[in-house]
Amino acid sequence: MNPTFRFPMLLLLLAALLAGGCSQTPPAAPEAHADQDHDPAHDAQAEEAHAEATVIPAAIAHEAGIRVAPAGPGTIADTHEVQGLLTPVDGHIAEATARFPGPVRSLRVSVGDSVRAGQILATVESNLSLTSYPVSAPIAGVISARHVQLGSAVGEGAALFEIADLSTLWVDLHIFGSDTQHITAGVPVTVTRMSDGVSADTTLARILPGTATASQSTVARATLRNTDGRWRPGAAVTARIVVASTPAALVVPLTALQTMEGRDVVFVRESDERYLARPVRLGQRDGRKVAVLSGLTAGEQVVVEQSYVVKADLGKAGAGHAH
Repeated sequence: MNPTFRFPMLLLLLAALLAGGCSQTPPAAPEAHADQDHDPAHDAQAEEAHAEATVIPAAIAHEAGIRVAPAGPGTIADTHEVQGLLTPVDGHIAEATARFPGPVRSLRVSVGDSVRAGQILATVESNLSLTSYPVSAPIAGVISARHVQLGSAVGEGAALFEIADLSTLWVDLHIFGSDTQHITAGVPVTVTRMSDGVSADTTLARILPGTATASQSTVARATLRNTDGRWRPGAAVTARIVVASTPAALVVPLTALQTMEGRDVVFVRESDERYLARPVRLGQRDGRKVAVLSGLTAGEQVVVEQSYVVKADLGKAGAGHAH
């Protein structure tokens, strides 16, 4: 063979061998170990489930004031909140008067004293007989006013004392606008004293005719028992008048509600120390309770007081797992 021809053939053969070596398939990478698999969605679900439950030791829950109660049926009330004043009942105020003219020789009671019917309140020396006679209480009650001083001269029939029987009081409530069309006699009323929050239940006795001159309001009147003397005429009160009630299959107090991530939740105690945030769908509510349409079953133990403490503890639990 011609040497000149053989050299190019050798070059072609060498190129082919090199090309074949470069086209070999590289060895496969070793498979990842099963323990290295990672599912972020699964981790997120586990994190969320953990963040919606917390454990609060029973002793700490008791100290924090956490209280639970079973969810159950109830009523949602259509209520009106109004204000008013306590006043003495007409006919429950009487005067102790002098029968004959003369000077006052003794005074035995002062304003604020409780007296019984027939009790001697003072003595007056009669100018006619020059002998003293007693002035007695015509009714039992409290001395609300005294109009004489010791030694002062009084005329026949002069009022020496005013006595008020405060065992029953009127609650005069002022109603405005369209509320007067919905409130009628006989409906339940809860009266609360503004000064200290003491409350009592009664019923609306009547709607007075006419309009109160100063406030241009309609006056609704209730009667309040006051045998222990806790209530005083002139005290300002608020009143919750229940116009109508609607039954609900499941209710919880408003104090049980909290909001988490834009959802309404209640906290269910699953055991003595484990609390779970339960999303709920709500219905009608009044000033105290709300109907639960879904998310809760009757009998479950719901946190009804200090629910914000459980929410705060859930927040700490969630933050602890966020790193």
